[in-house]
Amino acid sequence: MIAEPQKSTRRDHQGAATLKAAKNGYFHSGFALVLVAAASLLAATFVTACETLTVDFVFVTSAKAAGTENYGEIDVFEINSESGRMRPIPTSPFPSAGRNPVAEAVSADNENLFVANQDDNTIVQFIIGSDGKLYPYNTVNTPGIYPLAVTANKSNLFVVDTYQPLPLCSNADPCSGSIAVYSLSTASGNTPVTIGSPAVNTAVNGTYWPLTLSGAGSAHVIVPTAVTVLANGSDVYISAYDSSVTPTVGYVFGFSIGSGGVLTPLGGSPFAAGVKPSAIASDPSSTYVYATDFASGNVRGYKVSSGNLTPLSGSPYASGNQPSAIAVDPSYSYAYVTNSLDGSVAAFSMSSGVLSRIGTFATGLQPVALGIDPSTNHFLYTANFLDNTVSGFEITTSTGSLLDSQFSPYSTNAQPTAVAAVPHNGTGAGVQP
Repeated sequence: MIAEPQKSTRRDHQGAATLKAAKNGYFHSGFALVLVAAASLLAATFVTACETLTVDFVFVTSAKAAGTENYGEIDVFEINSESGRMRPIPTSPFPSAGRNPVAEAVSADNENLFVANQDDNTIVQFIIGSDGKLYPYNTVNTPGIYPLAVTANKSNLFVVDTYQPLPLCSNADPCSGSIAVYSLSTASGNTPVTIGSPAVNTAVNGTYWPLTLSGAGSAHVIVPTAVTVLANGSDVYISAYDSSVTPTVGYVFGFSIGSGGVLTPLGGSPFAAGVKPSAIASDPSSTYVYATDFASGNVRGYKVSSGNLTPLSGSPYASGNQPSAIAVDPSYSYAYVTNSLDGSVAAFSMSSGVLSRIGTFATGLQPVALGIDPSTNHFLYTANFLDNTVSGFEITTSTGSLLDSQFSPYSTNAQPTAVAAVPHNGTGAGVQP
């Protein structure tokens, strides 16, 4: 039975007040509005930033929290620029404003966090304060059922749902997944980024694009797993697999992004992607795409040419057992893959897109997500689902190897599922185009 979606809206003038308060530090935490002395808050923020040398704020969603409804929470950590130590900020954690948060994305201006709450079919928008605190601003329902992945650029928010919004789609009677695209306004003054209406797909007369095969496979159930948008904003790719055959067959679905976020399937899509792809990422030059194969324990690399994907030389590249997430360093020629069964991160160097194994580094139990700090691209962190921790690492920029950050690993709430980060003071190499 599908969970009844929850809806929440806020008026524009309230949103403007929220943004202004977040920037100036007038909120205390969560949903409560508490006026505090601006001078005291400014002094406290200054002391915190100076004493800890904060370079980034990292947001870690946890699927389970206290209470009968098991609403999720978001732990917020600050990263020390010298030691890489991740320390919870005051008043962390924050409610995720929904049940079972499974994915996160940050707006291009680094002032908003979007959290997908799977069991509520919602995307919750939080305004990020200058001190890393989170202030819920808006909630939208996803067009499909059970959102599982989300990403954003300057213009659009992309959401992948487990099932299309069809009457008979459910866990008992599954159907193929879908992708939806919401427009994002540009922040101006005290008016924050605003989530607009989802783009319309005239082919289905709906606000989603089905992830389906053609011909004999048109009735097969396609299970999406992750999404990435090219840095240049031209194309978006979704990793998925065909669950109607044994063994499963993996694909990458590709769409070009048109005016208003309208999607058009790429000519060669879907592209072959092994057995069971679990994660997907693209490089900052928009030249290469990588998909991890959970079943085969490897990474498949592709070169992007007019949107179409061509396998790279030597692909696939061995990673480890049950790879679950992948990240490409925006500043250095390295890529990193979490191996969930091994409890490790595999490091790769990149040369013309081709991956070469550097080494493997231990994490906590069952890492399911990882990120690279967007300010310096020098620190890496993994969310470890089974032992409720985050592992922190410092990237050796000359070799790509990883060193444990001070006091790593760090405790989170139960069952961490996703990570996202913003630079301290909203600046750094991680700002999206």
